[in-house]
This record gives sequence, C-alpha cells and structure tokens, in this order.
Amino acid sequence: MPPLRSLVPSPPLTLHRKAFIALAALLVALLLIFAGFSRLGLQRGLGPYVAEIELARMDWLAERLQSHYTQTGGWDRLRTQPGLWGELSHPGSGQRRPGSQRTGGDPTPPTDARPQGGDAPSSHTGPPPYPFGGNRGPIVGGGDYPPPPPPPAPPEGRLGDSRNGPSPPQRHPDDLFPRLGLVDPQERVVAGTAPQPGGARLALRGLDGQTIGHLVLAPPQGVRSEADQAFLAQHLGFVAWTGLAGLALALLLSGWLARRWLAPVEALATGARGIAQGHLHTRVAVQGNDELAQLARTFNTMAEQLSSIEASRRQWLGDVAHELRTPLAAMRAEIEAVQDGVRPFDDKTALRLHRQVMRLIQLVGDLRTSLDAAGTGAPSAQVPVHPLSLLTEALASMRPRLAQASIHVDTAGLNPLATQSPPPLVRGDAQQLHQVFMNLLENSLRYTDAGGLLHISACEAKSPDGVPNLQVRLDDSAPGVPAHELPRIFDRLYRAETSRNRDHGGSGLGLAICRAIVLAHDGTLTAEASPLGGLRITLALPLLENSAP
Repeated sequence: MPPLRSLVPSPPLTLHRKAFIALAALLVALLLIFAGFSRLGLQRGLGPYVAEIELARMDWLAERLQSHYTQTGGWDRLRTQPGLWGELSHPGSGQRRPGSQRTGGDPTPPTDARPQGGDAPSSHTGPPPYPFGGNRGPIVGGGDYPPPPPPPAPPEGRLGDSRNGPSPPQRHPDDLFPRLGLVDPQERVVAGTAPQPGGARLALRGLDGQTIGHLVLAPPQGVRSEADQAFLAQHLGFVAWTGLAGLALALLLSGWLARRWLAPVEALATGARGIAQGHLHTRVAVQGNDELAQLARTFNTMAEQLSSIEASRRQWLGDVAHELRTPLAAMRAEIEAVQDGVRPFDDKTALRLHRQVMRLIQLVGDLRTSLDAAGTGAPSAQVPVHPLSLLTEALASMRPRLAQASIHVDTAGLNPLATQSPPPLVRGDAQQLHQVFMNLLENSLRYTDAGGLLHISACEAKSPDGVPNLQVRLDDSAPGVPAHELPRIFDRLYRAETSRNRDHGGSGLGLAICRAIVLAHDGTLTAEASPLGGLRITLALPLLENSAP
C-alpha cells in the first residue's frame, strides 16, 4: 500500500523566509569559499614558513661555511669537490685530516680556524633539526671547523611554544639536506640545490662584513608527513570553528535584518487586505525616508483617495435618491388624493402629474448626460468650431426667457471679438459646446433675482503655461454663492444654500455637465464671486494656431 500523503499543508514560503534562506545560503557559500581558500593558502604557505624556521636553526652551518670561505679564500673548492658539501653540512660524517689527534672530548679549535676581525659566531636561535654529536667537523684540506652548538631550550613566546599555537612540523635530515644549497653573491649555484620559489635564504658574510653568498633552503613539496597533516588539520579546524561561529552570528543578524527590513512590507500587505475588505480607513505606519517609507506614504494617499471617492459615491447615490424621491412623492400624493376622492382627476391634476413626470425625465436625462460627459474623455467630433457663434446662438434662444424674468443682458464685451474676421476657432464638438453655453445661461436665469443683470464678455489670453486661450466670462447679479461653497458647485446634484429651492426646477447637474464637457475639450471652467454681487463663471478653451493672436 503506498504511503498516505500528509493532509497538513506545508507552511507558505513567505518573503521573510525567502530573504532569510537567501542570506543563509550566501553566508554558507562565503564560509565554504573562505575555508577552501584558507586550506589552499595554508598548503601553499606552510612550505615557505617551515623552510624559514628550519633555516633559522641552521646558523651552525652558516658559521662553518663562513669559516671555510675565510680559510680557503672563496668557494672554488666547494665547486670542484662535491663531496665537501656533504661533509660540511653533515657534522661527523667526514674523515679527520691525517696528523690530527683526538684526545677525547672536543678540543678547543685553534684560533686561526675561527673568523677573524671580531666577527664572532652568531648566537643560536633554536635547536638544530636533528641531534648532533660532540665531535667537531673535520677540515678537508686543513683546519678544524666549529662544531654545532648544543641546542638551548626555546624561550617562552618563541616559535615552538605550544602556548602560541601549534609548532611547525620538524623535518628529518634526509628530507632537509637535499633541499639545501649555497649560492654566491652573483646568484650562481656553488653547491647543493638551486634556489626555489618560496624558499628561505640566509646571508653569509666575510670578515669585512660583505655578503659572500647565501645559504638557501627549498620549501618542502606538498603535505606528506603525518606531522604536516596534523599541523594543517589543526589550523583548518581552528578556521572551521571560527567560521561556524561567525556563520551563526551572521545568521542571527540576517534574521533580525530580514524581519526589520520586511516589516513595512508585511504592514503594507495587511493594509492592502484591509482595503480589499472595505476598511478604507486603514493606514500604515511610516518610518524613515527610504523607498519603503515612500511606498507607505503612497499607500496612505491611495487609501485617502479611495475613502474620499467612496464618500462621494455614497453622497451622490443619496442625492440621486433624494432627487428622484421628490417628484415621485408628489405624484404619489396626487394619485392617492384622486383615489381617495379628495381631489377630482381634472385637467389641472393631469397637468401637475405631467410636470412631475417631465421632471423625472429631465433628471434621468441629466444624469445620463453627466455620466456620459464624464466618461467620454475627448469629444466625439474633433473639428474646428466658432465658439462665439455658438454662444450668440444660445443667447438668442434664451433672450425671451431672460426678458420675461426682467434680467438685462449686457454683451458689450462680447461683440467686438464675436464680429472680428476671422473669428477665433477651437477644436471640438459644436453640439456639446452649444449645450455648455445653454446650461450656463440657464443657470444664470434660474438663480438670478428678477431685475438683475447678466454681463457676458470674451477675450483672447494666454494660459499660465503659455497656450493661447479663448476666455468667455459670465457675470450675474445677486444672489451670490458663499466662498466656501464655490469649489463644490460643479459637483453633481449640488446646490448652494442660497439657491436650494426646487421651485426653480433645476436638477443640480447642469454645471457638472458643463465641467465634464469643457475638460474633455482640454479647457477649464472656474467659478468665483462676481463684482455684480452674484456668480462669475470663466470658461477657457485652447485656440487653434491659425486663430491665435
């Protein structure tokens, strides 16, 4: 029977976990690279280091070679007698010169066999790499050489002290002497092995202090002996434990940093879920001035705009319901009065019902026009039109009603520009622009007291960005609009306090429709207090280039 799959879902791989895993993988990779390069560096650097230590302990050989150079006057004998190099570098391995006597013990070498001129043998810095006998080395061709000094105990803190780390591995003479060599000041090989890269060298000096050659020691090749391997393993173990401790600390730090860096992202995700669930009051905390802080500010701005849009939508729906309820309530009252016999169904009742139905039709039509104008963007017909001719036509159709309301119309500021040749041209939809002028005139007619004044003017000017515009200005007399309500008079279904009476018959959508159409024509429509005591509406449309001043 195949094993049953676990019904418990695996935890999601969050961004925090991904960041932590990525940082951990990077740190592990860096640790492995560090360990690899440390091993390679130790393998390559161990040989030269050991060679330096071994050569530093062979000052006895340097003294012998310096004595040989002084007695023989150069390195010619070493060049011509290869066996002499082995006798000099291996104490006790050569034969004594005939005639020399051995009386037991180690007689003191004659004074003429020592370096003259006050050049005493250098002090011994460490034990030789192998046990030495008590005999002096024999002189091949005359004289005795100084024997290797006894190995003193290494002082504390010197190389080889176990408290300073593992000592370098000791080499057997069979491995040491094949790597020894002697070169003259011109770097020519006198005896032994030629200098090798990474090898150690010890300067040899004559009685006058001049360099007479160098004792060279090639580094051991590879890690072959158990001592070498133990030395390398001990150092690599130290590197490994140090790297693991650093890795643990780095992982803790990376976890803390990942949580700190991604906390704003988690807050944004929580805020976005709140917005999606309809909690438009959700805001996120802003910390710092980095990119995440800017993202948080942008999120809060978006949430505020969504909250404002939702509040406007609710208010708009409430206004629409209120506007529709008024004529419907009036029709219901008329019908119920007829049904109850309170009022007979005569021509007057039918006329009142017809007015309410027409009001509903006008309201629904204005709502549709407002929505269409706000969503169309660019006008449907992009053709050159004469806006002042459209304004003159709209004014001609409204003059009888304006005269009936005893509103005087002053067009002294309009006629000069309207009659010039060629007239100013704009690009747009003539039908929509005619509707704008009709709505503006209708607004002045409805909300201007009887016996008032309507002043219409037009001029050509430039916008703040330097674009030539046609400006049409309508100023009417009292009543005016309070300053705090001026920014809202272009909102749908909004009526100022002084003109809220529905006896005027307005739906509250005329100015909203005008603004939507003007914006679709890349123009502007603004409202401000008029010097005549009422409202000033300023319409600006961009002129075509051939009609610009």
